[in-house]
Amino acid sequence: MARVLVTGASGFVAQHVILQLLARGYQVRGTLRSLKRADEVRGVLSKHDARAKDIELVEADLGSDAGWAEAAKGCEFVQHVASPFPAIHPKDEMELIRPARDGALRVLKAAKAAGVKRVVMTSSMAAIAYGHGDKRAEISDETMWSNPDGPDNTPYTKSKTIAERAAWDYVNGEGKGLELAVINPTGILGPALSADVSTSLEIPIRLLNGKTPGLPRLGFSFVDVRDVAECQVKAMEIPAAAGERFLATEGFMWFSEAADVLRKKFPAYDAKIPKRNVPDWLLKVMAVFQPIYKQTVPELGRTRKASNAKATRVLGIKFRTAQESLIASAQSLIDLKVV
Repeated sequence: MARVLVTGASGFVAQHVILQLLARGYQVRGTLRSLKRADEVRGVLSKHDARAKDIELVEADLGSDAGWAEAAKGCEFVQHVASPFPAIHPKDEMELIRPARDGALRVLKAAKAAGVKRVVMTSSMAAIAYGHGDKRAEISDETMWSNPDGPDNTPYTKSKTIAERAAWDYVNGEGKGLELAVINPTGILGPALSADVSTSLEIPIRLLNGKTPGLPRLGFSFVDVRDVAECQVKAMEIPAAAGERFLATEGFMWFSEAADVLRKKFPAYDAKIPKRNVPDWLLKVMAVFQPIYKQTVPELGRTRKASNAKATRVLGIKFRTAQESLIASAQSLIDLKVV
């Protein structure tokens, strides 16, 4: 089978992509910022698929040209999953924008030079539904783009929009002939594979760890990481996916709804799961002292829903429900003793 390069092999989505590629018989090469983590990554993956113990891992950093030509050499496809997603905003937004944009271009240029057929890039709903304030669409789709200069942005949402725009500009210009498909997930839930958990799972962690004082007026659209991985692989395999974007999403949930789902499924955690509602002003105050809340302030009271019709139709994905994904996240966090 073809060799596939997966960037950011230590990441939450990337590891699920790797497992699905191995299950389909592909040869996989993964990138890490440092090979010091190679044994750890192989160990985590091999617990879920014995074939992962021999996976090829190479060193390449989004912030440097070094290693990318060698990483892409001999690969038919590239899954570009790596991108910074911190829990806390950097003081300088370029700390996120630069590696996201320049890293994507490094990967695409290396892929083009190596004769790669298609790159599938993980973007985000952040590149579709932000920067329009209260004029945002009720239900977003793949024809839409975020405005990185508009309101209700964060450094992260800007970085995803700018990076994806740069990727499309490259393949439509200098990189013409290289196929690109893009997956735009909403908030990602689903089972963690190790205790080194993704920022994506902060919501179930904070609902279960007993350290969250109450439920803010926040909600997000969610998707299961296993479905995102399937979208990534199908977008690589299906001819009609070339040149297309695909929203990966299932359903919208308020924090209060998520708390109710977890309380019902995990009654042993009832005392830790918050029950009181937190007024908007209090979350804004908390954001001053706990920076992790800062990027949620623009989302207070907002609903951002998105359509998965295109991914369902073209890629044939049958999405798990947001509730099922939340429960799978929580169960894995409990099993791994994260909460």
